[in-house]
Amino acid sequence: GGRRAAGSSAASARFVRCLYAVGFLDLFGVSMVVPLMNLHIKSLGASHTVAGIIGSLYGVMQLFSSTFVGCWSDIVGRQYSLLACILLSALGYFLLGTSTTVFLFAISRVPVGIFKHTLSISKALLSDLVLERDRPLVMGRFNAASSVGFILGPVVGGYLAELEGGFYQTSFICASIFLLNGGLVWMLPWSEENTGNREHYQDKGTNSFSAKSNHDLHLKSATSRAVTNSSFFQSPWIQVATVLKKIKGIACSNLWDIFLVRFLMSVAILLYYSNFTLALEERFGVKPLFAGYLMSYSSALGVLAGCLLGPIARLYGHNTYRLLLHSSTFTCVLILLYASALSIWMVILSSTFLAFSTTIGRTCIIDLELTAGGNEASGTLLGVGQSVTSVGRIIAPLLSGIAQEFSPCGPPSLAVGLALVAIVIMNANKQKYRSHGSVKLKNQ
Repeated sequence: GGRRAAGSSAASARFVRCLYAVGFLDLFGVSMVVPLMNLHIKSLGASHTVAGIIGSLYGVMQLFSSTFVGCWSDIVGRQYSLLACILLSALGYFLLGTSTTVFLFAISRVPVGIFKHTLSISKALLSDLVLERDRPLVMGRFNAASSVGFILGPVVGGYLAELEGGFYQTSFICASIFLLNGGLVWMLPWSEENTGNREHYQDKGTNSFSAKSNHDLHLKSATSRAVTNSSFFQSPWIQVATVLKKIKGIACSNLWDIFLVRFLMSVAILLYYSNFTLALEERFGVKPLFAGYLMSYSSALGVLAGCLLGPIARLYGHNTYRLLLHSSTFTCVLILLYASALSIWMVILSSTFLAFSTTIGRTCIIDLELTAGGNEASGTLLGVGQSVTSVGRIIAPLLSGIAQEFSPCGPPSLAVGLALVAIVIMNANKQKYRSHGSVKLKNQ
């Protein structure tokens, strides 16, 4: 029994490590290409307006597809949905590498805009694998691994862009990285994980990685495994009907306040970064290069914060709600400090601690969504959360432009107000989450 439990634990640990690698490679590949895209589309003869429209269409596709793809992963299973998203994203970046006209460039963004939800599905899979108390630690490490890829990718992409035909080479390399990710997912020990977890459940093991999987697999052994194997081959209309039913369940649930808090905090952070470089130049005479270094420094600290999330969660007794409330309050104070900064050193100080508070808050809000909504619809919940964040990305530039008409400090000042509203909402609903956010979806 002990050997079977150890084998189950090892299988789950391998799963988690492979998903860390998937997250790293995903953002590494994407961050190689994305900074070069505006330059490439302008080199093809597109105007600023056309480039903006194509960028907005990508955002709109992400907005509407994230919920559907996340829900679809609940229905057909993580393996099929994750593989499909990775391979179709690879197709999109391959087409990008052949885009010699604006039309081909726009076409290449369609599969990526619809199916580039690999990180969300990976997080849903991690949620399926681990205990609730270990979820912030594992999610924090996954975000840290992804952030390392985001830091290294632009450096490699910038170097490749200097070569002749550099953008096309970078796009093909990105597509190859996604194919490599598809291979990693395909080789994950799916059958070993299922078998080991069922045996370990019978032995009543308690390992943090395997116990959660054991419980889920035991509950679903008669139905979910069959659904995972057969739903992918069901009629598309049946799948669409099931997706819509799940989305309706989320829409009719009592999770509105969590998603509203996520929306407000997302917009607040986006407003902070919206005119960061321009505001530093206008307020302190700082060159854009220094602002770039400062943002890279903050990203590196975000990786460190992801690694420290486990000890911090233990310090809070794994009370995600309280940790989210405190991190959001700290974020609000730091943005206020930046908005009222009298010297560049105050900006550096606020950026240093903001990297920690935003990373912790981002992980905690995801954990609270999953805890409150239940893991039966984890893909749907993460998809809805991504849609909420996408709405924020659409609205934030508009609010930032209006606020900048009044002052360079307008966007961060507005961000402080939105963060305060989010904190008030969390305080007003604290009784609802007194036991680590133990709220269940209605009618589930």
